[in-house]
Amino acid sequence: MSQSIARSACALRGPLVAVAFVVAGAFAGDGRAKPLEPHVREPSGPLGVVPLPQPLSLPDSSSTLALAALDRHIADLDAEELELKRELADVGPTVAASHARSLHRGRAFYRLTRAGMLPVGGGFEALVSHAMRVERGRRSLIGDLALEKALRTRGGDLSRALERVARDRVALSSQRSAMDAARLAVEDETRRQSAFDRAFSTSSGPSEYVAVYGGNGAAVDHGASGFSTSRGRLLFPLAGRSEVRPARREGTEGPGLEIRSTLGAPVRSVFGARVAFADRYGAYGRLVILDHGDQYYSVSGNLAAIEVKVGDEISAGERLGTVGDDGRGAMLYFEVRHGTETLAPGPWLGL
Repeated sequence: MSQSIARSACALRGPLVAVAFVVAGAFAGDGRAKPLEPHVREPSGPLGVVPLPQPLSLPDSSSTLALAALDRHIADLDAEELELKRELADVGPTVAASHARSLHRGRAFYRLTRAGMLPVGGGFEALVSHAMRVERGRRSLIGDLALEKALRTRGGDLSRALERVARDRVALSSQRSAMDAARLAVEDETRRQSAFDRAFSTSSGPSEYVAVYGGNGAAVDHGASGFSTSRGRLLFPLAGRSEVRPARREGTEGPGLEIRSTLGAPVRSVFGARVAFADRYGAYGRLVILDHGDQYYSVSGNLAAIEVKVGDEISAGERLGTVGDDGRGAMLYFEVRHGTETLAPGPWLGL
């Protein structure tokens, strides 16, 4: 209806111009209404797309500053989103009121135009008065329609701005999560490295655990003998048949053994010990380090599962976990260490 009213107002403009010339003097000083200018609150900021900050690739020492900068950007977007929502909530009722006013003025204008140039019988003054009312109604209607259009345009701009803020916030939140994950990964790796190094520096005194000798798990009581006196008689870490070959893991200097077996086979403690490390670590994969006392350690890596935790005190033959597969076949990687020195494990296992 608003469009039909606007077309009617424009169509009447021609016939009314002649009357306006006749009564020009009358219009000079009566202070007739000027076209209504739409009063729309200007946006507090540009509604165009605000470029996101470039991903921050800062050194570890600046990670806290980088996270703080991202948090500030997210806080700014939150504040902008709140302001846009508040303004959009105000625009809605204003548009409704403007539309109602346009309809009211439109109906009144339509009634005036239906009367044509009457009342002719009232004489020239009545004709001029009628023409002035029609012109004022036309101008007021055009102003109301312009205001309604501006408000609707503003509402659309606000909606698009909210969508842009939401996209930017998702992007920044994703970047924040990625930086958090990277920071936590570095901290976790640092923790693992520290725990790995600490495992070889906190050995207890002479062991009082009972050693178990033989691949079949038969127990041999050595009394209070220590790990060092059990060379060649340690319990084999896997029961049953296994294939053994020398190997080493990246980052280690000394020798180790790859003991091939079936996936999920139980891995046993070769001697009584305290669990010094039980976690993932680099090329070792899932790893258990046992402290056998007097700075002697056994290292069991490439596990599919770990069934002990740091601090557990275990006897020879107890399960540490199960054999895993790192893509090269199911195997246990095994080392023997004294302090930080890696010893050839074969002679310790009687191979």
